[in-house]
Amino acid sequence: MKLDNILAGYVAGPRGRDGLALAVLLKEAARARLTVANVLPPATSAPGPARAEESAWRAYLHEQATATLAQARELAGDDAEYVTHTHRGSGRGLVELARRRGADVVVIGSAPGRGRGLISVGSTADQLLHSSSVPVLLAPRGWGDEPPAAFDRLTVAYRRGPGCDVAVKDAARTAAALGVPLRLVTLVVSSGRRVRIEEEMLARLRDQAAADLRAAARGQRRRSPVEVEVLEGRNVAQALAATSWLPGEMIICASSDTGPLRRVFLGDTSIKIVRASTCPVMVLTRQP
Repeated sequence: MKLDNILAGYVAGPRGRDGLALAVLLKEAARARLTVANVLPPATSAPGPARAEESAWRAYLHEQATATLAQARELAGDDAEYVTHTHRGSGRGLVELARRRGADVVVIGSAPGRGRGLISVGSTADQLLHSSSVPVLLAPRGWGDEPPAAFDRLTVAYRRGPGCDVAVKDAARTAAALGVPLRLVTLVVSSGRRVRIEEEMLARLRDQAAADLRAAARGQRRRSPVEVEVLEGRNVAQALAATSWLPGEMIICASSDTGPLRRVFLGDTSIKIVRASTCPVMVLTRQP
């Protein structure tokens, strides 16, 4: 995957700071260009029954956008480009802007609503995660308060299939470019009941998952060190909690195989991983 041109969606407040801190770290690690964008609504959508005069509303929006990007500049410095973009939907606006500017990835923070260290999928992320033509990277809430100095490891959530095999190859190249190790994990979700037939099925699942991971890792170790691990729990959150996560970790998920080609489309397992993760998550586009 290319990381030459990064687009960060920025809004005033903690979630903007979280996403921007992650975008800056990625920019520095990949030696990439960074564009920081604030998406504002069209001037014709003035709120309230009186519908404020359009020119006054447009001036207000411009003033707010200028102040917002000034805050972003204080955080990210002058080594970035700062732009505004008009669209009715912030996520769809970022999709449009990423296409126009040839971005390789879009980075945003978590929406409000969940605890510190977790990712909440709001309307902006939802729009991106179902229509973006480039990968989407999400920062957990509070990630920007004490960001790590560098990335420590990339972890691919792996399930055997063409989409995940492409994701492993992309992640291996990216790990090598960033100078970090690669880890492949497969999640095995069990009911927790100790019934003999279920135990036998789980044992087969574990063995198959381990074999799939070894096969996926084969051939990638020439680029970067590769670890493999089967994570088990009664749900996705428990499975993810069954291993350790480094401060500078990033999870990579493939899009659902049922989604449109060259678009991000989040499947059931991936959305559970996003909601349960305590580190940034990148969702790739679906490749043929």
